[in-house]
Amino acid sequence: MTRRVFRYVPFTIEQDQTAEPEYEARCVSGDETECGAESGTHRDPGPVEEWQRRRTQETGHRRYRRNFGGYAVMRPPAELAELARLTGGTA
Repeated sequence: MTRRVFRYVPFTIEQDQTAEPEYEARCVSGDETECGAESGTHRDPGPVEEWQRRRTQETGHRRYRRNFGGYAVMRPPAELAELARLTGGTA
């Protein structure tokens, strides 16, 4: 039987600065079924918000599902990262 010991390591969660976030919206107006029109994916919220404004002006629809996507990186404490660097391991 193999015995394992798990230790708590206080990683921090940070936004990955090397990856662009993604913004999009979908029109969910409608009584029985959602409209379903979509803004498309953009790297900035501005075009999505402008799409929502135009869509509301054109159709009167006022309810939207907004999505934001980004990437996260788990960062170990500095001392753990330094230990891994010195020993050739990964943190």
